[in-house]
Amino acid sequence: MLAGIAAFAACGLAAQTAPPPQVAAPDQKSNPFLGSVATGEVSAQPIDLSLDDAIQRGLKNNLGIILSGTQSSGARGQRLSQLQALLPTVDLSAQANVLEVDLPAQGLRFPGLPTIIGPFGYVDIRAKLNWTLINVNSLRSYLAARHNFTAATLTAQDAQDMVVLTVGNAYLLVLADQAEVDSAEAQLATAKVSLDQAVANHQAGTAPLLDELRARVDEQTIDQQLIVARNALDKDKLALARVIGLPLAQQFNPSDKAPYSAFDQFDVDAAIRQAHANRKDLAAMVEQTKAAEEQRKAATADRFPTLKFQGDYGDIGVTLGHSHGTGDATGTASIPVFKEFEFRGEAEEAQSQLDTQKAELSDLNAQVDADVRDALLDIRSAQQQVEVARSSVALAHEALSEAQQRYKAGVSDNLAVSQAQASVAQADNQYVASLYRHNVAKLSLARALGAGQNYKNYVGGK
Repeated sequence: MLAGIAAFAACGLAAQTAPPPQVAAPDQKSNPFLGSVATGEVSAQPIDLSLDDAIQRGLKNNLGIILSGTQSSGARGQRLSQLQALLPTVDLSAQANVLEVDLPAQGLRFPGLPTIIGPFGYVDIRAKLNWTLINVNSLRSYLAARHNFTAATLTAQDAQDMVVLTVGNAYLLVLADQAEVDSAEAQLATAKVSLDQAVANHQAGTAPLLDELRARVDEQTIDQQLIVARNALDKDKLALARVIGLPLAQQFNPSDKAPYSAFDQFDVDAAIRQAHANRKDLAAMVEQTKAAEEQRKAATADRFPTLKFQGDYGDIGVTLGHSHGTGDATGTASIPVFKEFEFRGEAEEAQSQLDTQKAELSDLNAQVDADVRDALLDIRSAQQQVEVARSSVALAHEALSEAQQRYKAGVSDNLAVSQAQASVAQADNQYVASLYRHNVAKLSLARALGAGQNYKNYVGGK
């Protein structure tokens, strides 16, 4: 059953702009949000882990958010490097020189003069200034780097929403696994009661051997389902530990129960407006488009003249006590005369990147709308399924009780009991799956609205 749940999660989360957090089949290379940096010591005793605790751990240790932070730092470094191109650079140097010259070796032979001059020396302490006063290309490149840094910062903020979605999905999947284990254990206990009754009736001669065999098959079938459910629970616990940075050797128990509260905020237009105002990935894409526009302008600015200033001032002499200040200044104006193919190539490349960025921005705007609409549709559908599943569970348990009483009274065989037990198992599984879908859909809505940090406003109830 949970394989189907995982498939639903994959479909529901694939609409997000970042890589979909599919906990059931992790692939850290393609999706860093499924990895983490493990921290903390392993305790011999299992710890209780709430949804809030898991999300807070994920916000600190998840690999996706860590990499987003490093990318933001890299963009900050690029911005500073581009800024330096607009500012003056000053270098200070100090040197002491000792020379001895062999005049004949230099081709100089004068009668009456010594062939060796020196040794002699001088000391030079000097500051050099270089400043590009006018360079439109450097200015545009700096503005592009500034937009890229803003985009990286927004992407790091968006990563927090992705962590909430990833960790929340993983935690809810563990709760669904636990609910399935509990259901299978309850069904196994009921099957054992039915088996004991069938054995007793057969030994008393009031029921055929077929009833006992049928009851044993039912018990063993449920026992196999319980083994599979426990294995899935253990594996999904490991997946949850991976995304929140919990040591894999640390045992834990989820302390929260699967929440449920009816959702009635289905104003699509208002939700879409909120998403466009709050989605950090959309804002980051806008900044990246602005950066591409500045890079396109920078490519055109290569044709403009540049003005540079170079100067130095220092103190030079035989010794510092016998020295004198000297300096020079140079202004250089450069005008490109013929670099037409280089300029055209850079312009076409920059224009191509800008066109690509605009197309991706347009697509992301549409994707934001789709994310909101998909999440609202999933919530509405899952909410209806929860209500139907609740009724089905109650009816299935009532039918099982009726079948058990009839078999105990000897008015029917245990075939009806076996069928009723299967109906209870199916109804329980449907309820667990629909509850999981409902909560994941609300988490997806929070992500789609750019409100992942306020997940408690969406996933709540009892």
